[in-house]
Amino acid sequence: MATDSRVSAADGREVGVGELFVGFLRLGLISFGGALPFVRRAVVEQRRWLSSEEFIDLLGLCQFLPGGNVINLSVAIGMRFRGAMGALAAITGFIAVPSLIVIALGVVYAKTQHDPIVHHMFGGLAAAAAGLLVAMAMKVAKPIVRSPEGIFVAAVIFAAIALVRLPLLPTMLVLTPLSIALAWRRQRRALSAHKDTVK
Repeated sequence: MATDSRVSAADGREVGVGELFVGFLRLGLISFGGALPFVRRAVVEQRRWLSSEEFIDLLGLCQFLPGGNVINLSVAIGMRFRGAMGALAAITGFIAVPSLIVIALGVVYAKTQHDPIVHHMFGGLAAAAAGLLVAMAMKVAKPIVRSPEGIFVAAVIFAAIALVRLPLLPTMLVLTPLSIALAWRRQRRALSAHKDTVK
């Protein structure tokens, strides 16, 4: 049975299948050096399909699932607004042209991979991609900074994966329920405080 929940965007509009396809097609064409920062800027700041908090929630889910984060994110966003058709439109728009470009570049690289200029070019692209990821991480962290629980969980995950070098999946399986429990507790406290204020 087709899902047709007609979830509205963060700004109250309905997002159509065509808009999803064109939006992700454009993202696929401009997302050089790492797509995630471009996706966040387009989805949250420019098109206002999702709020910053909604984007973080979906990104967290997509990071927990197997596969590429950005690919999963395009499917999740498409599914959110237009069900299976929206998911298909988003992922098709996102990967169609880049796939053709990558195939063409792969052919060129196979013939020029020993050229020092090509090696320097790829080194520069890697540095630019790292800069984009740092910039996006700072934007994603803004809503988390308002929550002591969020800061705690983020710090523990960073320490576990980056410093202690624990595997990602077991770490997420242990800390995701903890994060959910802390967020639920924080929401209950906020709701209780709101009720006390109303009284």
